[in-house]
Amino acid sequence: MSAKTSPSATNSKKSSKQDLFEHPDFYAIDDLLTEEHKLVRNSIRDFVKREISPFVEYWAQHAHFPQEIVKKFGDIGAFGPTIPTEYGGGGMDYISYGILMQEIERGDSGMRSTASVQGSLVMYPIYKFGSESQRKKYLPKLASGEWLGCFGLTEPDHGSNPAGMVTNFKDAGDHYILNGAKMWISNAPFANVAVVWAKNEQGRIHGLIVERGMPGFSAPETHHKWSLRASATGELVFDNVKVPKENLLPGKSGLGAPLMCLDSARYGIAWGAIGAAMDCYESIRKYAAERIQFGKPIASFQLVQKKLAEMLTEITKAQLINWRLGTLMNEGKATTAQISLAKRNNVQVALAIARDARDMHGAMGITGEYPIMRHMMNLESVITYEGTNDIHLLILGNEITKISAFS
Repeated sequence: MSAKTSPSATNSKKSSKQDLFEHPDFYAIDDLLTEEHKLVRNSIRDFVKREISPFVEYWAQHAHFPQEIVKKFGDIGAFGPTIPTEYGGGGMDYISYGILMQEIERGDSGMRSTASVQGSLVMYPIYKFGSESQRKKYLPKLASGEWLGCFGLTEPDHGSNPAGMVTNFKDAGDHYILNGAKMWISNAPFANVAVVWAKNEQGRIHGLIVERGMPGFSAPETHHKWSLRASATGELVFDNVKVPKENLLPGKSGLGAPLMCLDSARYGIAWGAIGAAMDCYESIRKYAAERIQFGKPIASFQLVQKKLAEMLTEITKAQLINWRLGTLMNEGKATTAQISLAKRNNVQVALAIARDARDMHGAMGITGEYPIMRHMMNLESVITYEGTNDIHLLILGNEITKISAFS
């Protein structure tokens, strides 16, 4: 997958029918992938089967974030895959990044959130907007998993309207004084470093790198979640925190800076959500073939076949969206509206598939014996964070009409 690993690609060739059953690819999208893409997929798929899938039901049932997974993600190259290798990243293209997110989320959305935040919301802004000294100081440690990072944008009273943030910093000579709070922050309770967005005395938004241990900085964990239970969520609280001036990201200011980071993360979510949908589809396909009612498998009934056909159709459409969007990302042509369309559509599709799969599993669908309920609960968060379903509709509406619904 990267310079850190040297996995061997599988040489076994399966029939197209078997591939369809195990890894839905009805339109032979594999033919559009390079050998490197397939190597990345096979490597991360094996990793998920070995390091996540056997344990994730326990983690979710016990609301446990496995801190050891951070270093393992670093070792496999899941952090910052598009960041240049000179800073510890994978130097991959965006389709490889999407495939990584897809396969990790087939394991669990919370695990994908951990990797997505680290790469798209912490490493990306440091690489894109940071100084060379900041890149050299932080990126290698984040890429290796030695450090975990988080992204502080959302506030208790400002979710869909980040421009209204009240977190602020003031010039105090050789440092800044940071005050405020952020909420619903993935990775926060265990993060070594936070990329925090705050307003200066003129009201301009800037990014600052805040390190764990700075006096006045705390990150209490959020408990009692019904979703993303294997992921660590928390707050970021800043009480007169002294932030060195060299920790200000110098490359870009204004709301456009964090929104660029969100574009990168939303792209990964579009791929990841379909990974969850694929897992739900494969679970119910197998269950339908094995579950006997009225003397025959429920897969023989028309309504079940209708639902399976609809699931495969929606997964295939989403896969094509992801592949085309990935090529646009590689060419530097993807727009915010195009990314919003993919994020909104694919998460909505995945949640609908999870709900149908839960229903088709009957009572077994609510148990930890199958991944369905966990995926369904996770996707209830995924459809909200990084822009709600309605916000993405309005982003697309603005693109269509050239009239903003936000002001």
